[in-house]
Amino acid sequence: MKKILILGAGQSAPFLISYLLEQAKLNDWFVTVCDRDVKLAENSVNNHPNGKALEFDVNDDAQRENQIQNCDVVVNFLAPMFQLLIATECVKHKKHVVTASYENPKVAQLNNEAIEKNILILNEMGLDPGIDNMSAMKIITGIRNKGGNVKSFISYGSALPAPEVRSNPLNYCITWNPANVVTAGDAGAQYLENGQMKILPYQQVFNRTWNVDIKDLGRFEAYPNRDSLLYQKIFKLENAETVIRGTLRNSGWSETWTQLIKLGVTQGTLLLPDVAELTYRDFSEMYLPQNISGTKLELRIANYLGINPTGTIMKNLEFLGLFSDEKIGKNFKNSVELMTDLIKKKLPLPENSRDMVILHHEIEASYPTGKNEKIISTLVDYGNPQSKITAIAKTVGAPAAIAVKLLLKGELNLRGCLIPTHHEIYPKILDELQNLDLSFTESIIELS
Repeated sequence: MKKILILGAGQSAPFLISYLLEQAKLNDWFVTVCDRDVKLAENSVNNHPNGKALEFDVNDDAQRENQIQNCDVVVNFLAPMFQLLIATECVKHKKHVVTASYENPKVAQLNNEAIEKNILILNEMGLDPGIDNMSAMKIITGIRNKGGNVKSFISYGSALPAPEVRSNPLNYCITWNPANVVTAGDAGAQYLENGQMKILPYQQVFNRTWNVDIKDLGRFEAYPNRDSLLYQKIFKLENAETVIRGTLRNSGWSETWTQLIKLGVTQGTLLLPDVAELTYRDFSEMYLPQNISGTKLELRIANYLGINPTGTIMKNLEFLGLFSDEKIGKNFKNSVELMTDLIKKKLPLPENSRDMVILHHEIEASYPTGKNEKIISTLVDYGNPQSKITAIAKTVGAPAAIAVKLLLKGELNLRGCLIPTHHEIYPKILDELQNLDLSFTESIIELS
């Protein structure tokens, strides 16, 4: 009996676990789901005959080693900080490992050893990264197979509430790691636009937005996402004049988030004093200089930020609770942790509501015949409140789950440390995703 070890049963894991339990029943496999919150793992397994839940401490060396050496493949859905630890242990015990996280450079250095040990370390098998890069590689390969060159590569990803969900004035709900929402843009952004490199410091990321229209969904705002120049290397786009990777939000998000960055509450570099007995109003006051005029906190913040004291942005800040007299109630290491806790409370996805995932590519190509075209490719998926599987959980979990199935069935025989843009990986995964109703709609526009 082949054994699958799943590390992490958090909000991105439900579909992964459900799919692999189903495959375990069909193929006489066994799935062990590990999490520090054993109740979470137990709920995920739900007494399935081919699975069990286990309370798991990743920092317990003996437990970690025991579990890894007694399985055939590890699925690592723990935080990215543990990627190297788990990969190193898997190499030691000659076990395959699949993860949805960005490939850690130190993990990539395990490539030769993984080949020697006859195992596959497969990273970036999620939504973003994952489906985004696999689908883009399929388009780019198709262009090159016809003798074409990519002139412009623009790609967007997003996890949002479904259009009918309007539960808060920011038109956003937390469906994935809230800490990543708070720290979005903190590394700045760089991209290539019409042959010119553009560099944005953190304070400017949410100021440099533009509109993107998605068929049947309407208009969204986009902001640049981290280092888009990495995609030049991934897809070999050295001759492209534009390379941009962006994130989509509903209109109005960025103007509010820019002011939170300016206020300073999204930066985690400074340690907070004890704040448990303070109010959120006190917390906001900490970030204001002494010389800002105004009798009330709200007016002083508006004056400091240079915004309308009765405008939309101020109403959004008020909705988030930054002017509240409610006690914070516990201490936090830094403001990122505090804001993460706050937005989890203020921006939840309402019960029985759908979330939505969007991947959208706009790729321009030229051909030796003189023909130019734009390929528009879009995936939209919605959560299922009845099954309690969110769109983000399905799209993050499905690629990793499929990869595990292919590995155990002997249909994925690559070895080393890889990402799924490999030509022997992405076609198989994309084909299987179609069977799960995860497919792209594509249109081609001829350009002059």
